[in-house]
Amino acid sequence: MTVTPVLVAELLAEGERMPVCVHVIDHPDGRVLVDTGMTELHPAVADMDPRLFPLGEQPGVDLGSIDIVVNTHLHFDHCGGNRLFAGRPIHVQRRELDDARSRDDYTIREWVDAPGVQYVAVDGESELLPGIRLVPAPGHTPGSQLVVIATGARPVVIAGDTAVFSGELDDPTTDGQRLIRAFDPELVWLAHDREPWRPPR
Repeated sequence: MTVTPVLVAELLAEGERMPVCVHVIDHPDGRVLVDTGMTELHPAVADMDPRLFPLGEQPGVDLGSIDIVVNTHLHFDHCGGNRLFAGRPIHVQRRELDDARSRDDYTIREWVDAPGVQYVAVDGESELLPGIRLVPAPGHTPGSQLVVIATGARPVVIAGDTAVFSGELDDPTTDGQRLIRAFDPELVWLAHDREPWRPPR
């Protein structure tokens, strides 16, 4: 199994351009996309001056080749491309889906429930495909989840925003961050970092 990061947007945060990455897992039983980034502009986030790099135009990314989508959580910069996958299963924790649909100022709601989008609401830990598990990781949001990939002795983790910056995993402060460290991962992919975090050895 391989994990490929794909840059789909940049946002202005605290005066600096922050990357927004999604991750493609090539598994023998199918191609999995973790998070869908942003695919359009919206007045609610105009102050972040988004720059978009369309997912379907990135090298090696054929939207039709994606079999399964996972949302680590449903903030706007992680679910904005869900509409591109209408009719394909999108796996998200039930708590996250409930919060995104009911809490004000949580996300861009019309991106969550775009026409044709079909969610698989997950309750707790779940095996997505052999060797790929979804694991709840509350912290960034109460319904956030990790994607944990068995790759030999130590797993690879796709963490969404469970840590927004790599340094947060050096000194974990949330249950989700501590959970990542407990897996003793080989490396961890984050949504807003181009390079994976690796544990100190």
